[in-house]
Amino acid sequence: MRNNVSRAAKAALASAVVTSALLVAGSASAEDAPRRASGTAAESIKDKCSRGAPKTIVRKYYRGPSYTTMRCGNHRWGWKHIQKGHDWNRTMDRKIEAAIWSGEPNGRGGYSTYSASCPRKEKFRTIIGTPAGPDDLLTAYKVDRPSVAGSAAASC
Repeated sequence: MRNNVSRAAKAALASAVVTSALLVAGSASAEDAPRRASGTAAESIKDKCSRGAPKTIVRKYYRGPSYTTMRCGNHRWGWKHIQKGHDWNRTMDRKIEAAIWSGEPNGRGGYSTYSASCPRKEKFRTIIGTPAGPDDLLTAYKVDRPSVAGSAAASC
């Protein structure tokens, strides 16, 4: 009888621990999650930049605790440049977010994402650094070329 009580008590205790852990995990707020992008909604940037100055910040793309800003810009850099030359849309916004959040440094002051194929191909590139600031998004665009030969051969 004593063994049955011990087993029941252990089971109840284990259940309570698991329930407590689930409650604590479930209570985490969105503020606790790492931020990847914030600012003006992708759909509203056109309106904001049509009446905003070139230095107006419309998005922040995070890489850990640091971030890259996207400003309205002009025909040479920023949102207006990306919109005119590279067709800005929500998909472009997500690709920029992914490249800055988890991409690899590309040697152009920005980050790139690559295919999983061998040899690897660069799929998307961001370049950071504008006349408005060193941590501002200059441009972002789709690419499809093999990565540097030495690193591609080493990874295959």
